[in-house]
Amino acid sequence: MKKRSTTILVALLLIAVTAHAQTDKYQYQVLNRQNEEILLFQRLSDVAYVDKVRLIGPAKAVPAKPVCEFKDSLRTNGLQFYAYVFFPEKTRQGRKYPLMVLNHGGIHGNFSTVFVHIVRELVAQGYIVVAPDYRGSTGYGKSFYEAIDYGGLENEDVLAARDYMVENYSVVDPDRVGIMGWSHGGMTTLMNVLQWPEKYTCAYAGVPVSDVAYRLSYQAPSYKNEFSADYHIGALPEEAPEEYARRSPVNYADRLQRPLMITTCVNDDDVSWTEVDRMAEALKAAGKDFRYKVYPRMSGAHVFERIDAGEATDIRFETYRFMAEYLKPPRPFKTKADLRKAGYKYY
Repeated sequence: MKKRSTTILVALLLIAVTAHAQTDKYQYQVLNRQNEEILLFQRLSDVAYVDKVRLIGPAKAVPAKPVCEFKDSLRTNGLQFYAYVFFPEKTRQGRKYPLMVLNHGGIHGNFSTVFVHIVRELVAQGYIVVAPDYRGSTGYGKSFYEAIDYGGLENEDVLAARDYMVENYSVVDPDRVGIMGWSHGGMTTLMNVLQWPEKYTCAYAGVPVSDVAYRLSYQAPSYKNEFSADYHIGALPEEAPEEYARRSPVNYADRLQRPLMITTCVNDDDVSWTEVDRMAEALKAAGKDFRYKVYPRMSGAHVFERIDAGEATDIRFETYRFMAEYLKPPRPFKTKADLRKAGYKYY
């Protein structure tokens, strides 16, 4: 009871401080993430050992502006980022367990409590989970926010999180590593499994961003500002077509070597199903074998697989069945009721 009271008190304090920080966007994001983090640990500690680790990815794609001789000489240092780690409570030293790399979405998103039920579902099956807050994620200040490299070095941050788990925990089976995500998380999933197939066993990409230039062609004009900013790409697709092509999974389709599942729906109001279909057509043209499903109009649209309704969890059940074929978790779900009980306690 004392521990819970302390957690609630800290959370309330953070909320109060946040109310005074909203005039500074980056300070507000930091406080909001810290509040989310408290809730994340609290809501998952009954089923997993929860940790947060500090890792290093490649140096910034766009180096910081000159400051002084000492600082400038170190601009090639690797970039620090963080990742959340979840070990199922039944994990036992001396045994091997499959690893799931779980990627968050959003141009400037982060890993938050919206993933609580998905993490519960994964650890219930016996997966160890790592969830990286790669460069550009919110909640780590202005410098990290502006270190964004959409479709670029963020993928190497994800890979670094994967490698960290394999290299530092003997309970992780290096031959059973899956990767999954939705939206931008689906994109980082595709880029990882296509560029470094030897690192992964299988992959699932839900409503994935697949062709960045095409994406900008149908989004609101203000969306382009995220890419043309001087700290990011600094140009629009028509000005730098090769750069946008380099950042798009659709152009790596011929590299697929691992089992892959992709899903979307026709009323997605963020990543158009026509963009995802470009990815599917590129894979088909390259003669690749993969699983692909376009759902009809769905409740939730872009997040149709991630809401908490039974319709969405039924779809996730099929995703988990696909992953289990190749990753062989110790406790795969046998029924949809098993999934509901794992994620929501009651069904």
